[in-house]
Parts: sequence; C-alpha cells; structure tokens
Amino acid sequence: MVMMALYFPGGVNRLLAQSSLFSHEKYINANGETLNYRLLVSDADTISLHPLVVFLHGSGERGDDNEAQLKWGVMNFAKDDIMKTYRPIVIAPQCPKDMRWGNFNLDKAGLSESNSKPTKPLKLVMELIDNLIADLPIDPDRIYITGLSMGGIGTFEAISLFPNRFAAAVPVCGAANISSSQTIAHIPLWIFHGALDSAVSPEYVQDMFKALTNLGAHPGFTQYPETGHFAWIAAYSDPMMMNWLFRQHK
Repeated sequence: MVMMALYFPGGVNRLLAQSSLFSHEKYINANGETLNYRLLVSDADTISLHPLVVFLHGSGERGDDNEAQLKWGVMNFAKDDIMKTYRPIVIAPQCPKDMRWGNFNLDKAGLSESNSKPTKPLKLVMELIDNLIADLPIDPDRIYITGLSMGGIGTFEAISLFPNRFAAAVPVCGAANISSSQTIAHIPLWIFHGALDSAVSPEYVQDMFKALTNLGAHPGFTQYPETGHFAWIAAYSDPMMMNWLFRQHK
C-alpha cells in the first residue's frame, strides 16, 4: 500500500515541515529486494494525473535511515509555489551503503561492459516507478528524473538504459560517457555543473553537451563560473529550470 503525504502550508520550522510532507515508504519486490524511499504527493486529487519527479541523492546520503536523502535539493520540490503550481508527486529513494545509482567509473573515465545493465538500486527504482504508476494518479508522459553528484551520474545512466521512460532529465554535477549520447539525444535535458568542481570534473558534461549538440539535440547547459561541487544549491533554486522541467511531455 502507498501512503500519501498531504500538503499543509505554513509551520514554525520550515525545513521540518517540508520533511514531514514526505512519507516514509519501503518498496519490496517479488524477490524480497528492498528499497527505502520517501514519497511526496502534493495534492490529494485522484482525478487528475500528476507529474512524477524521481530524485537521486549523492553518495554522502547513502544508508538505510530513509532520512539522509532529503538533505540536499529535493526539498525545493516541496516549496509552496512548486506544489501549488505544478502539483508533483516526488519520490526520493535511498541508495544502500556501498552501492551506487550508476556504474560510471570516474577513475577510468568510461563504462565497463557490465554497464549494459543497471545497478541493483537503479533497477529497484525503475520497478518502483512502475509500481507507483499502478497505484497513484501519475501521468506516464510526464515522468522526470534528476539527481546530484552520484545521483547526477545515476540520472545520465537511467536515461541511457531506459531512454523511453522519461520525459526530461536534469543531471546536476554528474558525469557520463559520451558513447551514450546517441541513445539520449531525443530526451529534453538540462545539465548543471560548477566550473570549479574538483569532485566531478566539468569536462565530462562539457563533452556530453558538445556530443549532443553535434547530433542535433538542444540540451540546456548551465555552468556556474564560481561554484565547486555544490552546483545543486543554485540549480534546484532556479525557477526557470522548474518551469522548463514541468513543461516537458513525451
């Protein structure tokens, strides 16, 4: 059963109030594999179809507390204006410790042969999406994915391995191999990165942007000139990005 987190405006502690809007959930598949996640349903309306946002956190938020994944970025989707205007359903799964959303190896600057299949956490995320579509009023033509750092890498990998699932993607301070550019060129994409990022080099996304552009795609690309790895602070606070994201349809 899926529990709905309803929207109540106001509150003394703004951050705590937003956090409480995300219900604690657990997905368990037929094989007993488990994925913790938090769920936000911005409106109890079950007649209309709502956009779904899939948010992938960074490596520092891995674990099993089902709390840490709310630390960065995703709270911007729980702001009053976003919930009122776009009425999204948002899921924030938590990647278990010592696992990853994507197989991309920054040290090797490439993908191994095993990358033809998703990691176990990403596979469970995709199963969860199907499960939620069956249970909640989600518009299958407005499913978006975004993530930061390790989640940015996972965002690139998700659209590469499942190119027909998502209506748009916003990878933030992520990375990908440009060999996947042909697979994802049809997907509306807005890439964000910091020019001073020493954790994930901006060269990865610069190369991807060039490859996609050369294929005739029109990806967005924002590089903050005085920002390091924390590009997500500006990216998820950008109202233009939010407006662009929720306008995308398959």
